[in-house]
Amino acid sequence: MKGRRFVWIFKFLVFALIAVTVFGAVVMVLWNWLMPALFGVRTITFWQAVGVLVISRILFGRFGAPRRGAHRRHRMMERWNKMTPEEREKFVAGMKGRCGGFQAEGRA
Repeated sequence: MKGRRFVWIFKFLVFALIAVTVFGAVVMVLWNWLMPALFGVRTITFWQAVGVLVISRILFGRFGAPRRGAHRRHRMMERWNKMTPEEREKFVAGMKGRCGGFQAEGRA
């Protein structure tokens, strides 16, 4: 089992290294092609391009990728819509016992 984990970690690290290299190179090429001509700024190195990627990730997140909670919320809404009124009442009563003031959507 430890061997599988090592192989998985190794594959992940190789993929991450390739992804950083490719995305860093793309950002560097695009920056050096567009930004000096459009705005008169200096060209950047590969490591500065990687830094731009890191800063943009920190500031903006995943660039349109769905958040984890969105999938769970969608799945829960599908389940809610398939419940009968009796099952919904039972669910709401159970949540009140766990969470206190749970309010289902559409209830006042």
